[in-house]
Amino acid sequence: MAEIHRYDAVIIGGGGAGLMGAVQLAGKCNLAVLSKLYPIRSHTGTAQGGIGAALGNMEEDHPEWHTFDTVKGGDYLVDQDAAEMMCREAVETVYDLEHMGLPFSRTEDGRIAQRRFGGHTKEFGKAPVRRSCYAADRTGHMILQTLYQQCIKQQVHFFDEFQVVDVLLENGRAVGVVAIQAATGELHLFHAKALLFASGGCGRIYQITSNGHALTGDGMAICLRRGIPLEDMEFFQFHPTGIYKMGILITEGARGEGGILRNRKGERFMQRYSPTLLDLAPRDIISRAMYLEARNGLGIDGKNYFHLDLTHLDRKILEEKLPDVTDFVRTYLGIDPVKEPIPVQPTAHYPMGGIPTDMDGRVLCDEKNTVVPGMYAAGEVACVSVHGANRLGTNSLVDILVFGRRAGRDMLKLVNAADWPPLPPEPDGFARQQIEALRTASGKESAAAIRETLQNDMMDKASVFRDATQLKAMQAKLAELRERYKQVRVRDRGSVFNTELLEALELGYLIDLAETIVVGAVARDESRGAHYREDFPQRDDAQWLKHTLFYQTDKGPRLTYKPVVITKYQPQERKY
Repeated sequence: MAEIHRYDAVIIGGGGAGLMGAVQLAGKCNLAVLSKLYPIRSHTGTAQGGIGAALGNMEEDHPEWHTFDTVKGGDYLVDQDAAEMMCREAVETVYDLEHMGLPFSRTEDGRIAQRRFGGHTKEFGKAPVRRSCYAADRTGHMILQTLYQQCIKQQVHFFDEFQVVDVLLENGRAVGVVAIQAATGELHLFHAKALLFASGGCGRIYQITSNGHALTGDGMAICLRRGIPLEDMEFFQFHPTGIYKMGILITEGARGEGGILRNRKGERFMQRYSPTLLDLAPRDIISRAMYLEARNGLGIDGKNYFHLDLTHLDRKILEEKLPDVTDFVRTYLGIDPVKEPIPVQPTAHYPMGGIPTDMDGRVLCDEKNTVVPGMYAAGEVACVSVHGANRLGTNSLVDILVFGRRAGRDMLKLVNAADWPPLPPEPDGFARQQIEALRTASGKESAAAIRETLQNDMMDKASVFRDATQLKAMQAKLAELRERYKQVRVRDRGSVFNTELLEALELGYLIDLAETIVVGAVARDESRGAHYREDFPQRDDAQWLKHTLFYQTDKGPRLTYKPVVITKYQPQERKY
């Protein structure tokens, strides 16, 4: 039997959404934060360019303009009531962070500095606007440090390197989670009145990705296996400027400071695809443009990469506003971006879909928006649908902070009002069964080999450009990989820091989530945002202005749909 812990509230994930939620609860209830990493290694720390908020410090700006850009950027699949709320509360949230001590970059008169970012405009699309609030190119790192220090100050109880492997539901209510402690291999049961999943994304499905090794979609897959649907998983964003072959991100802030994308002829090719916003067009449009240029033989040296040119910028801009990017390029490529262009290619970056929630972070389990009592989600693991079919840069940090905060506040109301829910019989049974099956299996398959095949094939068949033939081939490949996964053998039979076992568990999650992407993409026979079907290149609002819900059942995948919330902005053709 697993060791049992009892907390009013348990947060799964120590990144920006989880810690922002924890700050709301700290000192007001008995709270635990579980993280598979040391919290300040969480992926929020890699966010570079800034937080979008219409402060208007550098030029006129309004939350209404931010909302419009978010809706248009998401190709009108955004729930507009949620986007309005997010863009309105973004301003207050940034000032909250400032008051907590976050060291933002400053204007000469001492206000929070702002820079341009892709898809963010003034006057409903007329020209780029300075909206991204930044701390050099270390914004996410500073957010994590600031929030973590607030949690330590409030004596939040952290369980570091505890990997959650199951969520417990009893009579339709969330009542706890089961986690494995990496240091011992022992299972621990956390009994709680309220749970917040803030466990991040799943970019490791793909071969070339900006995501760290830990981004394996654990929270999404664990909930999916317990009957919670995932929403809009077919929309996966590719960021245009990952370092060639490595995927390490070069922030959009580099283009916000004046960086230019060039093909092998030295042409600023975005003039052909986005004559108004140029290199600051939304990410889906630039990534597709790069693929098309490469098909036409215009990639550098005829290959599938391009140059991000910063050589015309003042050295001071690179050293002071983009110090991490400059350092990455010097360290990993051995070139000086002051003198030489940076080789870049699209890199898998961000799922627009996830666990469906309402605006208070409460998890929803069907197309009628039925709430799962006691269960919350926020950040990249969740889908409140403020990103629709394509997320704008800087809106991920807004999302995690605004909805992490709202979820934490709503959880506090719940834990003050609710009684302790009962645990189900044998609460750790399902988790123990999965782990022991892997630990004792005698098959001959290697988890690493299956993972490599999965990542390569997803990159080839279900990435920036898609069609029915490739997607169905990927479906068949996933069926094959599932069979091979049943034959995986974990050679390390020990308990202490058995990372081979943990990675085998994560591979199971990645296969499940790859299926949600592919099945949703096969069904959606239109092109919208990051989902581009070459066999159906037009957006089809009549048939597809709706959200996908994917369920995992004993009989296989099941899809249902629910309508998009439209308030002010009627869908129109998306031009930049």
